[in-house]
Amino acid sequence: MIIVAHVLLILLGATEILQADLLPDEKISLLPPVNFTIKVTGLAQVLLQWKPNPDQEQRNVNLEYQVKINAPKEDDYETRITESKCVTILHKGFSASVRTILQNDHSLLASSWASAELHAPPGSPGTSIVNLTCTTNTTEDNYSRLRSYQVSLHCTWLVGTDAPEDTQYFLYYRYGSWTEECQEYSKDTLGRNIACWFPRTFILSKGRDWLAVLVNGSSKHSAIRPFDQLFALHAIGNDEHKPLREWFVIVIMATICFILLILSLICKICHLWIKLFPPIPAPKSNIKDLFVTTNYEKAGSSETEIEVICYIEKPGVETLEDSVF
Repeated sequence: MIIVAHVLLILLGATEILQADLLPDEKISLLPPVNFTIKVTGLAQVLLQWKPNPDQEQRNVNLEYQVKINAPKEDDYETRITESKCVTILHKGFSASVRTILQNDHSLLASSWASAELHAPPGSPGTSIVNLTCTTNTTEDNYSRLRSYQVSLHCTWLVGTDAPEDTQYFLYYRYGSWTEECQEYSKDTLGRNIACWFPRTFILSKGRDWLAVLVNGSSKHSAIRPFDQLFALHAIGNDEHKPLREWFVIVIMATICFILLILSLICKICHLWIKLFPPIPAPKSNIKDLFVTTNYEKAGSSETEIEVICYIEKPGVETLEDSVF
């Protein structure tokens, strides 16, 4: 009987604990966040901000927020703070939603959604550029004290099919917190900018930040829709010039290969000389010597020639892979 009484007490205590865990979730009512805004803070970058609902009942619970990106590409994540940064293209517009959530081991409570939207910029889609391609090139920089290399940027594009003849395009790039406008353009036969060259940039060749590129335009006849694109620098090996010591190793290896090739040619020429002008055998005194000489000549005719082939591949320029959120 004593054992049964202890078991009943343990079960009763566990039931009360379970009810205590479920009680807050059953009584609390979650309200959506307020003052939800989307603000453009840079090229292909937005800041989402909101505030807790002032009418939200305060309890000893940890409220979280679920953020859902609706466009241009769906995504969702959770956070405990009331703001979030997103890196994404914006020429198609941007929309997102946020709600308050409370989760424990047993259930998930959620409020209704609060939503905000950035409309696509004005202009016909056919007026924006197409086929945007960007390439980086890394070279040694012995004149800068900040870093030992310099990264240049070259971008090309095609004029939009519906763009008026007086359309003029302008390119900007952002890397991290630094934004720069292009100053050196290449033009087509109508004088429209179709390529841009940055001899020196603030891009880090080994960096992990996204490279954001924006090309907008202007015309007297219609609005030109801008176009932005994201490039992942870590996804390229770019045309990086080898340091001096690496070039030294390449030169040494090439020299060794050249020497081996010369030796191989010399051996080949000597072997050919022996075939063209074989030595005249001396008169033999007996049949045994004749057999020895014959065997020697047969052994000499079965030699194998060895050819050494060496080559060096030249480094090439690789194109950045674009990524779109």
